Amino acid sequence: MAQRATAVFVLFLSLFLDFSSSQNYVLNDKDGLGRVFDGIGGLSGGGATSRLLVNYAEPYRSQILDYLFKPNFGASLHILKVEIGGDAQTTDGTEPSHMHYENDQNYFRGYEWWLMKEAKKRNPNITLIGLPWAFPGWVGNGKNWPYDFPDITAAYVVNWILGAKQYHDLDIEYVGIWNERSYNSKYIKLLRYTLDKSGLERVRIIASDNLWEPITLSLMLDPELNRAVDVIGAHYPGTNTVMEALKTQKKLWSSEDYSTFNDEVGGGCWARILNQNYVNGLMTATISWNLVASYYEELPFGRDGLMTAEEPWSGNYVVESPIWITAHTTQFSQPGWSYLQTVGHLAQGGSYVALTDGKGNLTVVIETMTHDHSVCIRPPLLPFNVTAQNATFQLKGSFVSIKELQVWRSQFNFKTKKPSFFEKLTPLKLSDGTFTLNLAEDEVYTLTTVKTGQKGSYPDPPPSARFPKAYKDDFNVRTPPFSEAPDFADQTGVFEYYVNLTDPGPHVFTLRQVLTQRPVTWATDADQTISVIGDYQWQNVTVTCDVFMEKVKTGGVFIAARVDKGGQSVRSAKGVFFWVFADGTYKVTNDLAGQTVLAEGQSGTRAYGWHTLSLTVQGQYASGKLNGYPLWKKAVILTPKNGWAAIGTHSYELAQFDNFAVEAEKLF
Repeated sequence: MAQRATAVFVLFLSLFLDFSSSQNYVLNDKDGLGRVFDGIGGLSGGGATSRLLVNYAEPYRSQILDYLFKPNFGASLHILKVEIGGDAQTTDGTEPSHMHYENDQNYFRGYEWWLMKEAKKRNPNITLIGLPWAFPGWVGNGKNWPYDFPDITAAYVVNWILGAKQYHDLDIEYVGIWNERSYNSKYIKLLRYTLDKSGLERVRIIASDNLWEPITLSLMLDPELNRAVDVIGAHYPGTNTVMEALKTQKKLWSSEDYSTFNDEVGGGCWARILNQNYVNGLMTATISWNLVASYYEELPFGRDGLMTAEEPWSGNYVVESPIWITAHTTQFSQPGWSYLQTVGHLAQGGSYVALTDGKGNLTVVIETMTHDHSVCIRPPLLPFNVTAQNATFQLKGSFVSIKELQVWRSQFNFKTKKPSFFEKLTPLKLSDGTFTLNLAEDEVYTLTTVKTGQKGSYPDPPPSARFPKAYKDDFNVRTPPFSEAPDFADQTGVFEYYVNLTDPGPHVFTLRQVLTQRPVTWATDADQTISVIGDYQWQNVTVTCDVFMEKVKTGGVFIAARVDKGGQSVRSAKGVFFWVFADGTYKVTNDLAGQTVLAEGQSGTRAYGWHTLSLTVQGQYASGKLNGYPLWKKAVILTPKNGWAAIGTHSYELAQFDNFAVEAEKLF
């Protein structure tokens, strides 16, 4: 019995000693510093991820922007990367190009110009980056590839950079080369030449904005290419780089990362990679796709943003955990600071980084995210363990005289489901440059000499609400602030406000689909154009719209209900589509592609005349009216059961829409 008691006491003592013991870590700049920190950022686009943000009323829109960009308030981002709109579907929608056609230039389309100016207004030092995901059809000269005529593509991109400065006084500092392959190194070199020739020597190139290879090998083999590229950018690198990338001695960035649902596990993913992208991969910038989840949540990758702002009709938005995880780094370090060489992993799991401005300031960020609470959407995360631990940090070199550190802490508290984010604790007094922390699982700490940190806040926004069940838009806006109509989300094609000066009647101000050629795209854009709107849960609805075809004989337009897919899946969208054609016929289909025909016949419709279409879907039946008179009735609709309303065209063709309206039954 005595032996058993002694064994239990020894076991208890060993467990106690193991928990109470502390691992030592040194933070020292004596032997030099690590790489220069380039910042943390967010990505708007790739595509149309900020679409609904612009439609928020004040003060809510400005509050959202403050949480993203205002220094010492929220995420306080250092970098804003935007899509150079290419008229194509690039994940969650299309963004309009500044050059729909070769002889067309307009630097006021879309909302990225506005977003960059709002970011600059809050943080004049923010770094701006542009990247084209797709290109207008004319750039490819009939092919779905933008690099056969690299001089044309280079001029197209440089025009966007010049336009940013000329029309908006925006200095673009970096431009990306998406999915560039080694055998297209000619384009990169030509882009560098075109930038320099245009007086844009200051603009630097990121390549390939996709994978570490093959661009890394190409840089090592081609001195001219090596001189042209300033940053090697990788997408979703899993916190790792490759040895060849390190050998180039280029800046290494995770130029697109995160892409994870922004609940607490998403916040854990972000916390882990913000630290470990440098600890494991020496990446000095990390950019989140996406900046703000401001698109219909049922589109691909719903809520994969640093915060959520998807209800401009209600004013509701949600400041999600990734905002405050970002603040742990961004509010206490700036681009131009340097990482210490003494960074690494904690003995019982987790990681730490330290940065300095070289002027006496020090910021240490520690994370102890466990595997299951920090899984990102990609790549797969290999198993690892994190347990509670004590960690003692010893400041040496120029930091030995630091007597006090400000402390900020986030605790995810997955067990209690009562998280606490970005909480300011009592400053930590240092004795002989040493401090010890008792680190639990799933925590983030910042310890810093910087005293300007702040957890910004506003009164709660309005409560969440569904899209209005009665909605109308006559598009009568003489000077629209944006080229797109509120709440419409273009999924293929581009629908813009239009002034029809040839119509003396009621249809002077309309919405027009403006593309006549399929864009150069990597996504599966539909062969038809389509813009969706409304509540995805709508079931029983009436959709009405005036339509005007501009393509003789072969033109066609539609209105739709219960549209069930968008984004990269738009080609396979199903719903109830009511088409009329310029050859005098109509068709009702169960799919956007028009393969499943539910009804068809003569309509008498022609191009260059206005027609009013009305579609009613009730339960399993649908009916349609043309110019107020029944045209077809009781088409049987088995699926889908719900979806958005939509408008669109039969092909890439000019067409106009006016007096759009939806009446939906109350859902709940």
